[in-house]
Order: sequence, then C-alpha cells, then structure tokens
Amino acid sequence: MSTYAAPLKDMQFVIKELVGLEDITAMPDCAEVTGDVVDAVLEGAGKFAAEVLDPLNREGDKQGSKLLDGKVTAPQGFKEAYRQFITGGWNGLSGQTEFGGQGLPHVVAMPVQEMWNSANMAFCLCPMLTSGVLEALKLRGSPAQQQMYVPKLTSGAWCGTMNLTEPQAGSDLSAVRTRAVPEGDHYRIHGTKIFITWGEHDMAENIIHLVLARTPDAPEGVKGISLFIVPKFLVNPDGTLGEHNDVKCVSIEHKLGINASPTCVLSYGDEKGALGYLVGEENRGLEYMFIMMNHARLGVGLGRVVRQHPRVDRPPAGRLDRVPLERSAPPAHGPGRVAQDATRRTALDQQPPFAHAVPEEPVVVVGHGRGHVRHLLILLWGLGDRQWCLNRPVAWFL
Repeated sequence: MSTYAAPLKDMQFVIKELVGLEDITAMPDCAEVTGDVVDAVLEGAGKFAAEVLDPLNREGDKQGSKLLDGKVTAPQGFKEAYRQFITGGWNGLSGQTEFGGQGLPHVVAMPVQEMWNSANMAFCLCPMLTSGVLEALKLRGSPAQQQMYVPKLTSGAWCGTMNLTEPQAGSDLSAVRTRAVPEGDHYRIHGTKIFITWGEHDMAENIIHLVLARTPDAPEGVKGISLFIVPKFLVNPDGTLGEHNDVKCVSIEHKLGINASPTCVLSYGDEKGALGYLVGEENRGLEYMFIMMNHARLGVGLGRVVRQHPRVDRPPAGRLDRVPLERSAPPAHGPGRVAQDATRRTALDQQPPFAHAVPEEPVVVVGHGRGHVRHLLILLWGLGDRQWCLNRPVAWFL
C-alpha cells in the first residue's frame, strides 16, 4: 500500500507562477510546453510514483539486490517497474527529440525526478545516472558514438554508470591506475572501480559504463586521465548486442540503507582486456567526466531535499487531529519539567504546519531563485522536530 502523495499543487504553482511558464514557452523548442502539458506530465508522474515505485520502496530495501556468479539481480518487482518506466517514456522525458526523447525542459523534468526520488530513491538512482551519461555524450561524444548509444540510453533500453573511484584512489583522482592500452580503433581497459551505483543489474538489456583510465604515455596526475565508453555487452555495427565484454561485478557493498540499489565493485580486463572507446581527446577525461558529475550533483542535491518530504507529504496518521493531553496537576513546588514539556509538545501539535517555525522576527527571502521557495520551506521544516534554531532575522540568499 502506498503512503506517498506527490505535492502536485506546490509543483504546479512553482512552475507556473514562480518560475513563470510563459517565459519557458517563449524559449526555442519549448513552445509546446503549455500548462496542460505540465499538468499532464506531473499528474502522470505522481500516479506512477504512488502506484508503482512507492510500494516497492520498503520491500526493496529489505530484500536488497543479490549477487550470484557475477550477476546482480534487482529486488522483486524492480525489473517489472523499470519496464513500465521505460514503456511510459519517462526515461526520455528531457532527452533530445532527434534520438527519441521528448525534449521537455529541466524545469519540468526535475520535479518529476523529485517524485521518483521521494517515492523510491534506490530505483531513481538508475535512470539518474543514465541521464548523466546522456549529458556527457551529448556534449563530448562523437556523432558516431551518439548514433550508436544515445537512442537506446534515451529510451532506457540501456542504462549508464559513472566509474571514477578505485581502491587506492578515493577523491584523489590523480591516483587513478586503470589502464587503457590502444588497439586499433579501440582500447583495452584493465583495472578495478569501486562504489559504482547500479554497476551491474538485470533491469536493462545493456549497461554503458563511462570509465576514467590512463593511456600508456599519459602524464602524471589528473592531466593524464582519459574517458572511455565501456559497454557491458559489445555493440555490433548494426546496433545489435554482441558478446559479453571483459567486465564483471566481483562484489556489492553491504550498506545501512538504499539496499535495493547495488553499489558494485567492477573488475575490467581480467582476461584479454575490456574493449573501450575514447570519448573526445586523450587526457581530457576528467574535464568530460565533470559534465556527468555536475549532473549527478544536481540529482544528489535533489535527493537530500526530498528526504524532508515525509515530514510534509506523509505526516504521521493523527498528527492533525490529535486530542490535546490533559495537563498534569502541578506539584506543590511548581509545575514539573515533564508536565511542561508534554504541554508544550501538545500545543505545538495543534498548530498548522510551519506555525511553530516562525522566529521572533520575519524570515527574509532574498534573490531571484523564486522557484526554490518551496524547497526553502521544506528545509526549514526539516531543521528540527518542532524547533527553530534562530531567533533573529534570517537572510536567505537563493
């Protein structure tokens, strides 16, 4: 049973009134993004989130993804949900129209991602990373690479991942040791990558890994890193899938949460070497990867925002109709601390949302980020359970 209800009215208000939908429709290629289109997209996404994704959230975390003989199986129901997801065209919502996408602007696509994230963050991480791969290939992939990979990634038939970190190289990417040996029109990739979200699974036909590696003559440090496309299954010239590439999942992390999303250790080139294809120019890989990294940062930041949704969109049953507790009779020496706290909590429970979060003087919202006002309010709600941490004017620069 789903407990998620998307904040559709809030989202519609932000897009139409705060952001200004008329300004969006005036932009090139956005003339068809009307109010009716926005409403239809948000309502459809909210229904999918509530009816398909949210019911899988808890059970998916309890089951977790399973690794057996190098193959990862997603929790029960995830594969079927992903099939519905791509059949409904949700993966290509903001994709390029020439590759089968719907071309909607991010101002519409991000609220939709907000719903996915809130209903089932583990599921949402998979298409989020695919969209990052699409962004990188859109800006730095060759025309041949775009024709080969972008249509399937846009539809969601194939997924994408980001491969940076290695056992000896955490945030210090200058220590990356994965090797890329040139061989004709491709490279042979050898090395190990860790913390690869959805690095192996059974939900899609193929997985396209973007991998950072070094060529033999590369300079030391981050200036010697290149970016490579390494598919799980090799792709034939006609677009059909060939043999399994020399890449395998050797383990998945045991985590405290988000267990439905497999965090993988991937080994490249245990045999002949995994076939990889250079993106752009050699030694500019970190520059290219930052396209995907910045896209992922937007998604991860959005994920932190939606962690506060349960406080607003899924209030505990009875919060708004709770019967006040009777105040205990004060002892002879004055009201006890327990009675005071109980009375204070009861009084706060009867107030409308945010009524107790008003400081002694008003909050001042400054700047041009009108579309973030709702997220500001969600953040203020999440600062603490029934407490306000500031008692003087706050200037919030958006």
